[in-house]
Amino acid sequence: MDQNGKPDNLVEMIDASVAEFPDKPLFGTKNLQGEYEWMTYREVGERIDHLRGGLARAGVGRGDWVGIIADNRAEWAIAAFAAYGLGARFVPMYEKELPRIWQYIIQDSGIKVLLVAKPEIQDQVEEFRDALPDLAGIYRIDGDGESSMAELERIGRDHPVPSTHPSPDDIAVLIYTSGTTGNPKGVILSHGNLTSNYLAGQQLFPNELTSESVSLSILPWAHSYGQTAELYNFCSLGGAIGFVESVDTVAEDMAKVRPTFLIAVPRVFNKIYDGLWARMEETGGIAKKLFVMGVEAGKKRRALAAEGKSDFLTNLKFGLADKVVFKKIRERFGGRLQGSLTASATMNVAIGYFFEDVGIPVYDAYGLTETAPAVTMNCPEAHRPGSVGRPIPGVRVEIDPAMVEETSEDGEIVVYGPNVMQGYHNNPEATRAVMTEDGGFRTGDRGRLDPDGYLFITGRLKEQYKLENGKYVFPAILEEEIKLSPWVEHAMIFGEGRPFNICVVVPDSVVLMRYGKSRGLPQDPSALLARSEIREMITESITRMLRGKFGGYEIPKKFIFSQEPFSVDNGLLTQTMKLKRRKVVEKFQEEIETVF
Repeated sequence: MDQNGKPDNLVEMIDASVAEFPDKPLFGTKNLQGEYEWMTYREVGERIDHLRGGLARAGVGRGDWVGIIADNRAEWAIAAFAAYGLGARFVPMYEKELPRIWQYIIQDSGIKVLLVAKPEIQDQVEEFRDALPDLAGIYRIDGDGESSMAELERIGRDHPVPSTHPSPDDIAVLIYTSGTTGNPKGVILSHGNLTSNYLAGQQLFPNELTSESVSLSILPWAHSYGQTAELYNFCSLGGAIGFVESVDTVAEDMAKVRPTFLIAVPRVFNKIYDGLWARMEETGGIAKKLFVMGVEAGKKRRALAAEGKSDFLTNLKFGLADKVVFKKIRERFGGRLQGSLTASATMNVAIGYFFEDVGIPVYDAYGLTETAPAVTMNCPEAHRPGSVGRPIPGVRVEIDPAMVEETSEDGEIVVYGPNVMQGYHNNPEATRAVMTEDGGFRTGDRGRLDPDGYLFITGRLKEQYKLENGKYVFPAILEEEIKLSPWVEHAMIFGEGRPFNICVVVPDSVVLMRYGKSRGLPQDPSALLARSEIREMITESITRMLRGKFGGYEIPKKFIFSQEPFSVDNGLLTQTMKLKRRKVVEKFQEEIETVF
């Protein structure tokens, strides 16, 4: 990192990387043969230059908004950097989104030029085109010919326009948060918000984040976490980013891209962990014994190390498991993964320790779209499992106890620093509601700082509720714990104003079918879930894992089972996989009332 905090804008950053790493691979995309083809920094830089000229000819200038509806791909980044180079602002949207949300975002932001991934998306936007007076043009990313991105690049090649370097205070992006209720809010982030954020993070991972770093892109860049932590971070380093083909090909793509560092969420590792145990249970024999031996030896090694001790037999057992079993797990990740940064929820401590023993440490971080996004991070030199780390360089965290009961040791997390947003677009009331007079951002999250400055998340103020007995419940923490059960795909806790909590559970259909097969039962998830003994078994499993970790009043007394997963498509999850509680309650209202 430059000691002066440079680069302080994204145009200067990409220009510097193209000049320094022209022949290095930047973006890797899977071809029809299933192999990755890579685009170099020079090739990306040329396309940015061409598109910048094309956008200028299309009427885009300083202060204009350029929108995109596309999943992560090379053209996403090319479009963003081309817009920045004109002093324009970028507005990303998800491909898998309700058309009415696209319409709201395009209207609210005043997008002038819109890039869309597919003709089908263009057709949907055209249906409400009359309601978009600011939209001057729509251009397809896929395909060629008139009204295509390729045509814009051809025009720009013949009419070049030099890039302009924005100031740190100039607006770079407008990211619309996936609201759990109502319309999304547009978060305004400046060039300085974004550059200061990834530069601060790089200071904490000097050995893991270098010009040789490679990422497998799993998380959407339309969200600030993937955008800052992966796209801008890796581009600034001279690193490479391979695009995952789909959620179903992650394992295959991991082996081909061979990432060195992953930007992920705990759910990725939780699913892998559950899958490993399920496979070991199914395989049995010496493989399972070695696996269990390695896990137990890892736990004992840590306990001994905490006391400054070591044990030859424990080390021998661990070494054997590492060579025979853990090595194969590392190979599934491509064989050179040094670690991962995760956010959105706190990693289960036991699972985190497991991957550390395997040789793939997972570091919890915390942030929000409004903070560009990183606020705190664990890192190799300062790692406290269970926490979300300490504030990153330049950022300060305070705990405001005003919003919680007097007896609590925690309070609302308030963030200060160069990462704090410029405000909500067209929404001064909402901006005033979250900003303090001295420039702090009220997160709405509840947490505490330990004596060493590590932040622990204890709940979400807006999601907390009281049971009939007056006791507070923080449902998200319970839900994250429940989802660690191999039986559970999704879960939602509900009990506001009621005598006890209930839980809506969507079982993992793959685990159910595997169980059915092993017991000679029907392998149809619906048929299995209809069996009372199956429901009782899952209920007991969840209740058992919650005992001792949560108060008796917090543990759900009744369960509602559903075969339909919570998803973006059915409106029960946001684009960032957060639960839309009100929607889930509405969907299961009849069953909920029957239970109570």
